[in-house]
Amino acid sequence: MEKLKVLIVDDEPGIRSGIERILRNYTIGFPFLDEDFSYEMIEAASGEEALDIINKGHVDIILLDNKLPGIQGIEVLEEVNKMKLDAAVMMITSYASLDIAVKATNFGAFNFVPKPFTPQELKSAIESISKHLFLKRMTKRMNKEGKQIRFQFLSVLSHELKSPLNAIEGYLKIMQDKQVGDSIDDYMAMIDRSLIRIKGMRGLIMDLLDLTKLESGKKNRELKKIDLAEIARLAIHTIEPLAIQRNVKVHFDMDEDLVFTADTEEIEIIFNNLLSNAVKYNKENGEIHFNIKKKSTAIVIKVEDTGIGISEENLSRLFQEFTRIKTEKTRDISGSGLGLSIMKKLVVLYGGTVDVQSTPDIGTTFTVTLPL
Repeated sequence: MEKLKVLIVDDEPGIRSGIERILRNYTIGFPFLDEDFSYEMIEAASGEEALDIINKGHVDIILLDNKLPGIQGIEVLEEVNKMKLDAAVMMITSYASLDIAVKATNFGAFNFVPKPFTPQELKSAIESISKHLFLKRMTKRMNKEGKQIRFQFLSVLSHELKSPLNAIEGYLKIMQDKQVGDSIDDYMAMIDRSLIRIKGMRGLIMDLLDLTKLESGKKNRELKKIDLAEIARLAIHTIEPLAIQRNVKVHFDMDEDLVFTADTEEIEIIFNNLLSNAVKYNKENGEIHFNIKKKSTAIVIKVEDTGIGISEENLSRLFQEFTRIKTEKTRDISGSGLGLSIMKKLVVLYGGTVDVQSTPDIGTTFTVTLPL
């Protein structure tokens, strides 16, 4: 079992000991790994102490508070960035302003976890950052160690693409041998299922490209004042064909003249993911209420559906990469398991938050808050 060293940097002894207790016996595993990960904790009460520990020895994950005595967490992050360490940093703070969020992202922070957090929220964040660290290290090794490591890296993709390709191949062979009949109408259900599988694979590839751009820091961002109503209506038009197929009605309501400084493509991704999920996981003849309102200090985006809902147990896994909630009701719904993860990363990039409320068989409400 591989052990990752976690440096906890916080001036509150209770926070440090709490994290240590939560992660002490915690292990995670992924389908594409031979061994599970476990964690060894190291504690630092100040930024200066943290840098001293980092300079003396190797750490894998740094959980970093921003409000520290002496130098602040963002300054520690800047120093870590200059060192070009083979480590992943996650900010744990109650004071995540937009300015801090932008700086932290520019200095390479993987994510934010707001205080207070539950044990499950911390475990979910640790699982996500561990997978990120593994893929980041594998990418580096690919450039040094050649074909064997490339094969291991591509196993992540093959794990996700193998099933739909096998299904499509099976349908084509049935059609080739005319096993069901001589008329094209006999095969329409198989053609429809194949098209759904192809759409799912295309979505996975596009989501992987978005994720790669985000995590590599290579995505070109053009921040400017944008009309949210225009982007919202475009997102509604994008999901309209699927909504019509499932007879799902979309009700849209927003305040007039809402202008927000952002990257157009990023806001499109946020809207598209919220609405596509609301349609896919809705019931036949269901409804979606899509609202955008301006509060005193923030834009609040709410997408409420009348769908199948999510159990409390599965809510904590909702934003993990490559994670799809698998139940009897979702097994025929295609998806990459990356859309909501990418959406949340973008929201955090703006210093925002995502809240999810759901009741099984009643519906789900996503609320995104973006600070002005």
